[in-house]
Formats: sequence, structure tokens, C-alpha cells
Amino acid sequence: MIRISTIFIAICMVLVAASLGLILYSVAGISGTESAIVALTALTFLILYNAVSMRLRDRTDVGSQIADLSRGTADLARQVAEFGRRLAAVEGRVVSANSAGADRIQSVVNEIGELGSLVKQLATDVANHDDQIAAIQASAAASPVAVAAGMEASPAEEKRAAPPPVPMPAAASEGAPARNQTQMLTAVRGAIEENRIDIYLQPLVTLPQRKVRYYEAVTRLRDDKDQILAAEDFIGVAEGAGLIGRIDHMVMLRCVQVLRRLMVRNKEVGVFCNVAASTLGNTAMFSQCLDFLDANRALAPSFVLEFKQATFRNLGPTETEHLASLAQRGYRFSIDHVNDLRFEPRELADRGVRFIKVPASLLLDPKQTSTSDIHPSDLSDLLGRFGIDLIAEKIEGERAVVDLLDYDVRFGQGFLFAPPRPLRPEGAPAPNGATPAANGHEINGAPRAAESTPIDPPRSTGTAALARRAAGPG
Repeated sequence: MIRISTIFIAICMVLVAASLGLILYSVAGISGTESAIVALTALTFLILYNAVSMRLRDRTDVGSQIADLSRGTADLARQVAEFGRRLAAVEGRVVSANSAGADRIQSVVNEIGELGSLVKQLATDVANHDDQIAAIQASAAASPVAVAAGMEASPAEEKRAAPPPVPMPAAASEGAPARNQTQMLTAVRGAIEENRIDIYLQPLVTLPQRKVRYYEAVTRLRDDKDQILAAEDFIGVAEGAGLIGRIDHMVMLRCVQVLRRLMVRNKEVGVFCNVAASTLGNTAMFSQCLDFLDANRALAPSFVLEFKQATFRNLGPTETEHLASLAQRGYRFSIDHVNDLRFEPRELADRGVRFIKVPASLLLDPKQTSTSDIHPSDLSDLLGRFGIDLIAEKIEGERAVVDLLDYDVRFGQGFLFAPPRPLRPEGAPAPNGATPAANGHEINGAPRAAESTPIDPPRSTGTAALARRAAGPG
């Protein structure tokens, strides 16, 4: 776009040239043609002069601009170089920090690996030590038998003179007397009506630390003589009479009370509560249980409902709907009474199953390699991909723990860690056969697994104590 100053200069040059020609024509008496030629010549010289002067001025301006641009480019180059230096310093620090962190992590991993190998070796030594103790005790027990065998060569008169052995009472040798189905049904009805339902807690511990993480609630009934009725004795009778739903509802109530008392001291603890298949399929009884669980849904993350493997394999439309309603309220499920290792982890996870209990003997059985779809050592990893934890139950020896650690089993349960302990209200009388020492293991209603009665031979040696110390608390 032409600037206004340029237009003004052009007009001035035309006026000057026209004035010059007019002056020559009027004053000097030159003809009009000659005056016009002189005026055009003057205009030409003025145009050339203006063009040359503008070119020189533009060159000067461009030169100054180039100089300024050069100075700006130099400053920018210096700033870029400074930023590059700082970036290189930061990268060097990051690389050094990453290398140092990697070295620290690697050293920690190496130390943990060494500790793990030491713990496994220590557990193996303890298991061998226990085997030696058992062998010594067996040989010591065989000595009196040999002495008794030698005494059999005594005269017949001494045999006739010896008094006959006194038979042991049936209650002391076999516990509760044998009952027929009618007597058992009467005892179950009386226990339900008079609220003689006891809860026993057995801990589930982490491996290899053996820290208590969950408790399983085991149900026991007492008759009018305070004789204990085990679950395997009364469940069949209760299911046949339609009483198992009432028992499950009462057990749920007690388990929730126990869980609230446990969570006062430890927010991470949980309780496993067994539920019968008939309760799950009974709409009327299940609705009562569902109302109660819905009112206590705040405890759902710590309250696990446990079903048998056969229950999950024979789910009908009603049972499936009831399971879905429980899962929608946040409750998680566990599977026990496992007879084989054929699972569908994706389907179980979709139904809300988060735990599967497998007997240790079944996991360590070499025959399962050929009968199951997956090797038992890979079962824990397979279930873990779908958010399901594998629990090894019925663990009774240290050697089984050593073998299960190779299978990457995270949780364990069994008499090796602690047997089921009765949970009784304060001041309540102990049933027949339960000593006060058993109740002395309760802390606010929760048994302490660390003080449970050992099933294996007593381990009071220094090696066993060192193994327990290395394994951690719990």
C-alpha cells in the first residue's frame, strides 16, 4: 500500500515541474512545447532524486534492522545454550538418581531373596527336627511294649490272678453318646430354641509370615447336657427338618457381632461364615438373612460368606439370583469342601468369589497333575489373575508348609497354626469337656492363634523358636 507521504511528494514534484514550465513559458518567452519538455525533464530529475534518496534511506533502515536481528539471534543462541546446559545437568541428575534407586532396589531384592531362602531352609531344618523327635518318641513308646511282651511269658497263675482291665467310660473315650436320628433332631431343636449355639473361631494366617488375617466361624450345638454336637453330626438332620436356615441366621448374627468386636482392635481382620445350600435356595429364610446382611452392609468387605463347591456347581435360577443380590451389596464369597481342582476362575470371579479353600493334601497330591486341567503349582497364579486368593486348609505339618510355599500359596489354615477355639460370652459356663484354659485364650471374644494348643509334638527347642521368630508374628 502506497504511503501518504509518497503521494504528497509526488504531487509536490508535479507542481514544481509544472511551475517551472509555466515560469519559462510566461517570463522567458519560451514556447509551450519547449516549456513542457523542460517541465518533464525537471520532473524526471526530481523522481530520480527521490528514488535514489529513498533507496539509500531504506538500505540504512534495513542495515540497522539486520544488526538488531543479529544481536537478537545472538542473545537467543546464548539462552538456548544455557537451557541446554541446564537440561543436560537435570538429565544427569535424573540418570544418577535412577541408577542409585535401581541399585538400592536390587540390593533390597537380593536381601529379600536371601532371607526367603534362609527361611525355607530353616523351615526344612525344623521339619526334619520334628521328624527326628517323632521318631525318638515312637521308639520310646515301643520300649514299654517290648517289656510287656516279655512279661507275657509269666506263669498262667499270675495271669489268672491279674485283675481284668477297667473299661474306659464311653463319654470319656468317645465324647458325646451315639444318637439316633430322632434323638439328634430333638437335640437340634432344643439347641435352637434355647440358643445353645456356640461359635468356634479358627484363624487363617498368611504364609510364610503366619500372621492372622481372617477367622473362620465354626458352628457347634450343645444339647441339654452341654454335650457338643459337631457340624458333621447335625447338619444332615437339620437340613432334612428344615432347621438349617434358622441356624444359619443365628450364626450370621453371632458372626457379625464377633466381627464388630474384632474390628475394634484390627480394621483389616475378616470373618468367614458358612452358609448351607438349602438356606440359599429357601426364599423365605434367605429374605430374612438378606435383610440382616443389608442392614450390616458396611461390614461387607470383611464378612465373607462360604459355600461348598457342590453348591456352586448345582446353582439353580433361585440360588443364582440370591447370590447376585448378595454380590450387589458388596459381599464376597468363598468356596470350601473342594474335591477336585477343576475351576472356571472367570465365571467364579463374575459371581463374586474371592477365596477358594483347597485341602493341602489335595494340592500336594501328585495324582492331581494328570486329573486336573492345570498343574497345582500354577493354580494360585491362575486364580490370582481373576482376583481370587487360594487358601490351603487342613495343614497339619511343617513339611506341608514348605511344599506349599513353592506353590505360591498366600494363606493357610489348619491345626498346625491353631485349632478352632470356642467363643463364649463372659461368665458363661464352659461345656463338658472344655477346660477353663480353653476359654482363657479369648480376647474380647477372639481366640489368639499364637497360644493355641499344638497338635504336633511340642516344639520347645531353640531351632523351632528361631523358626517362629524368622517367620514373623502371628
